[in-house]
Amino acid sequence: MTSNTLQDALKSIKYPGFSRDIVSFGLVRSADVVEGRALVKLAVTTGDATIPATIKKQVEQAALAVPGVRDVIVEIAVTAPKTTASAAGAPPTGMPGVRYTVAVASGKGGVGKSTFAVNLACALAQLFESRGKFGAVGLMDCDIYGPSVPLMMGLEGRPEIEGDHLLPLERFGVKVMSMGFLVDGDTPVIWRGPMVMKTIQQFVQNVRWGELEILIVDLPPGTGDAQLSLVQTIPLSGALLVTTPQLAATQVARRGGLMFSKVNVPLLGVVENMSYLELPDGSRLHVFGSEGGSKTARSLDTPLLGEVPLSSDIREGGDSGEPATLRETAGPTSRVFKEIAQKLLDALASTHRKFDTSA
Repeated sequence: MTSNTLQDALKSIKYPGFSRDIVSFGLVRSADVVEGRALVKLAVTTGDATIPATIKKQVEQAALAVPGVRDVIVEIAVTAPKTTASAAGAPPTGMPGVRYTVAVASGKGGVGKSTFAVNLACALAQLFESRGKFGAVGLMDCDIYGPSVPLMMGLEGRPEIEGDHLLPLERFGVKVMSMGFLVDGDTPVIWRGPMVMKTIQQFVQNVRWGELEILIVDLPPGTGDAQLSLVQTIPLSGALLVTTPQLAATQVARRGGLMFSKVNVPLLGVVENMSYLELPDGSRLHVFGSEGGSKTARSLDTPLLGEVPLSSDIREGGDSGEPATLRETAGPTSRVFKEIAQKLLDALASTHRKFDTSA
C-alpha cells in the first residue's frame, strides 16, 4: 500500500457544507503511511471550531478503512480567517486593492437582477479596457442558493488555491467568484443564515481579487441575512436597485432601497429591467407597464440610470455564456448597458468625489 492509496481515500471526505473534497481544496499538506501508521497533516482556515474536529474524525475513519493501516495520527493546523473589522462592533474596513464595491440588489426575484449584474460587469470591463485598465472589474455572486453567474459568464471548473486564498476565475476581463464553482451543479445548498454569512465573509476575506477599480456584488433578492451580512462585512460604496415596471416589483424594490438607507449605504440609482419590447416598426410595447422604475427612483430620491429592453439577445446571451453586452458591441442592447455603466461611474464620482471617470 502506498501513500497514493491514502490520498485517494481522503478524496472521499467532503469539506463540511460543500460537495468538494478536502484534497482538491488543498487542505491536505501531507499523507504518508509508515509501518502501518497513517500520518496526515492538514491546514484549515476557519473560525468555526466544529469544522476541524469534524474533518479529523472523518480522516481517521477513512484512513483506518485503508487496507494495512492499523493506526492514524492526524495533525491539523487551524488558522483563523482575517477579519475586516478590528473589533466586534467596529465598522468594517475596505477590501485591499478594491477601490469600490457596488451591490446590485432587488426586492424580489424574477426581475433579471443577475443577468443585469453580469452584463453591467462586462460593460464596465469594456469601459476600463478602453482606458487602458485591464482586469479592473470583479463580480462576486452572493446568491448562495441559486448561483447563475457561472452559466451566464460561460465559466466552469474549480478555483485554484494560493496559500489560504481562492483565486477567482476570469473571463471577458471580469474576475468572478461564485458558490456555483464550489458545489456540484445538482447539489442543493440547504443552509441557514449563519452558514450564508460565513460564505460571504470568505468570499470577501479569502478570495485574492487583486487590484480592482470596481467589484460588482450580485445579491440574492430580499432584505435578509445575505444583504445584512455583506453590509456588516465590507463597506459598500453604494447600491443599485433593479426592478421591472409593474407595481408588484416596484413596491418591493422600494423596500429594498429603504433597507440600504437604514444601514448607511448610498443608493446610486435605479434600473428598470424588461422595460419595453421594441417592435419592428420602432415603436415600443410596454409589456409590464411603464414608468415603474422612474416612480421608484423618485420615491427614493435617486436617479433612474436606465431602461433595459425586453430582448431575446439578453436571454440568448445568458444561456450561451456570451453576455449580450459583448455579442454586438455596437448594438442597442450593448449601448444601453454601456450608458448605464458610465452613469454608475458618474454616480460614484458624485457620491465619493474621488472617482475619475475621465481617466
